[in-house]
Amino acid sequence: MVCLSFRLVPALAIAIAVAALGAARPTHADACGTVVTLPAHNGTTQSYSLSAKPAGAHAALVLLVGGGGFIKLDDAGCARKLKGNSLIRQRPTFHEGGLATALVDAPSDHQEKDGLGGFRIEADHADDIGKVIVDVRARLGLPVWLAGTSRGTISAANVASRLSGPAAPDGVILTSPLTLGFEGGRKPWVAQDVFKLELGAIKVPLLVIAQEADSCIRTPPELGARIVEQAASARKQSVVVTGGPTWSGTKAEACQGKSPHGFIGQEEEVAAGIVRFVKGGNY
Repeated sequence: MVCLSFRLVPALAIAIAVAALGAARPTHADACGTVVTLPAHNGTTQSYSLSAKPAGAHAALVLLVGGGGFIKLDDAGCARKLKGNSLIRQRPTFHEGGLATALVDAPSDHQEKDGLGGFRIEADHADDIGKVIVDVRARLGLPVWLAGTSRGTISAANVASRLSGPAAPDGVILTSPLTLGFEGGRKPWVAQDVFKLELGAIKVPLLVIAQEADSCIRTPPELGARIVEQAASARKQSVVVTGGPTWSGTKAEACQGKSPHGFIGQEEEVAAGIVRFVKGGNY
């Protein structure tokens, strides 16, 4: 584990009045959250699933999944796609630890084929997520952190490096970060990785978590520390998680959620470390 600079930075306490930004739909007893839909880029919409505010809540965590980012939220705020994603599986542990969650779907114009694809690195995408951050902060009255995993780390780093003011997150968590793009691929956007962004512009608290046994070719665990080195955050930490159950999946499965890449068998451990960091401690 590599730890850098432990000076604590207090979370921003910004009171924002947001009028008519989103419409929330009530959900039934076994719901995953309340679905909120906001106006987004070029007349599109951006939806997310907002959990109930836990008792004694300390902060809210906006969750950006990997892959294409299209989770096909249902009316109960539950993901119908990518349900094996680590952040989706960790939601209950975040809630138990006093963090509300906002699980973000792909915008309405990126819900087919490649999903977010190359949009993850665009300014419009950062602005859309910034609107979610503003809305969550206004609804819950809490600091709002951003967590991305796998390809979702491109989105999270995009937001954290571009935005300032009320739309910026109070901190950012990157798990199994996408650090190696593939140049010359059939789809140009597969060349994207977090290092294509201006990481030196990230100034909010930053936690990067990798798994030692992650064999996904795009997320080598040793490169996580390089993200932390480049960020300008006053409080930052890089962690490589060890242990976990023996895993013998295929090369194709190595980048999926239910593998070391997604902290299989260690979901609660990793989520608890995230909670500690958000609350001001070390992982």
